[in-house]
Amino acid sequence: MPDHVPEVLFVCVHNAGRSQMAAAFLTRDAAGRVAVRSAGTAPADEINPVVVEAMSEVGIDLLASGATPKSLTDAAVRASDLVITMGCGDECPYFPGVRYVDWDLDDPAGRPIEDVRRVRDEIEQRVHALLHDVS
Repeated sequence: MPDHVPEVLFVCVHNAGRSQMAAAFLTRDAAGRVAVRSAGTAPADEINPVVVEAMSEVGIDLLASGATPKSLTDAAVRASDLVITMGCGDECPYFPGVRYVDWDLDDPAGRPIEDVRRVRDEIEQRVHALLHDVS
């Protein structure tokens, strides 16, 4: 058994799309080998309904899992081994000793389901590669 479970934090502006999808995929695929969180610098009131629909198409029910947009805190960043940012730019806090990676992904906000599916599929591919890197 490893002494330390790696902690990954996904961050985007509203925590209503990209970061929620990434967290859901990593939670599913890591099966407890990685602690997963997501947050936003300016969280929305709810997860984007088109994102909920796109994720349900691949068997992930974001609403049933209790996923909700959450505020990014300094404590969450400090506790993380890896912070993956998705479009939050300079609003994301930086702490020495924390590894940061930026995923340049289209924002699904206001996009039709076809575009959201493309973003979802790209996130899933990146999460698969990430899982091999962190676990």
